[in-house]
Amino acid sequence: MNNQISSLEFTHFPVMLNEVLKISSLSSNKSFIDCTFGGGGYSKEILKFSNTTVLAIDRDKKAFKIAKELEKKFPHRFKFYQTKFSQLETISKENVDVVIFDLGLSSIQLDDLERGFSFKSNKKLNMTMGLNEISALDAINNLSEKDLKLIIKILGDEKEASKIAKNIVEQRNIKRITNTIDLVKIIEKSKKKNYSSKINPCTKTFQAIRIFVNKEITELINGVIHATKKLKPGGKILVISFHSLEDRIIKYFFTNFSKNQTRPSRYLPENKATKAILFDEYKNKVFRPSKDEVEQNNRSRSAKLRFAIRSSNDFEYPKDVIKKFKKYLDLEAINA
Repeated sequence: MNNQISSLEFTHFPVMLNEVLKISSLSSNKSFIDCTFGGGGYSKEILKFSNTTVLAIDRDKKAFKIAKELEKKFPHRFKFYQTKFSQLETISKENVDVVIFDLGLSSIQLDDLERGFSFKSNKKLNMTMGLNEISALDAINNLSEKDLKLIIKILGDEKEASKIAKNIVEQRNIKRITNTIDLVKIIEKSKKKNYSSKINPCTKTFQAIRIFVNKEITELINGVIHATKKLKPGGKILVISFHSLEDRIIKYFFTNFSKNQTRPSRYLPENKATKAILFDEYKNKVFRPSKDEVEQNNRSRSAKLRFAIRSSNDFEYPKDVIKKFKKYLDLEAINA
């Protein structure tokens, strides 16, 4: 074990770190891709084991600064690329033992109020994770009422999306919407008060706009496809998700492209596979953070961890996952 990086301080709490390390069967000489480097929590722990190698990516420029410190300490074992999931296939030709995704926002992003992710501060509308084509400012002020409604309803699962979209357009016709507090006031005006709900009335709309601006569903689907192609036979892909749509995509991907499709139940005869078999039998086990972890890091409370094991079959592009989630991909392709 090598403890030479313990002096590095990160503000990011790696969610379910112990579970990730256990599932990864972390040991010396293994190769990893950390697809959401953030503050370096997972990479830091992996590099404590001798001769492990980590290829890390993140679209956030702040992650780049932290990663450069690790590159100096481990020039032959750690390499960082500032890029998106969809570009994963282009950065390395070698296959690896483990690929890790920790989706959603990092503490670095949430705690930086200037990024405009939080509805609890009055900052400029932004919500960009990095390498973006548009910001929340563009989306809120340029999208049609129809598109806003669809984005808020489908990506945010917001029942009152129609009224919120209508009020956004009415307000921006009077004055351009520039700050988070402006959007908060519109949402609160649009929604019926629900005193029994523990969820802030702005949560779903902010989530929807953030997903749209960062094309999170497009990046996720492309990311897990490219990551699967990068795995050695028997290699593992681990994904931590934070909302139901992300989890639904991962569950579908792991289940429908595994050996489960040939025998959906042990009581039924084996069928011929109709889709590519990319994974061994998927057990549909979901890991959640412990009570102690949630108390230490409240942001982990909604996290779900799933993993799958790469089969020995040749890689075939899983077209069905694109078809299954086409409506979300089409939404993210709308120009703002």
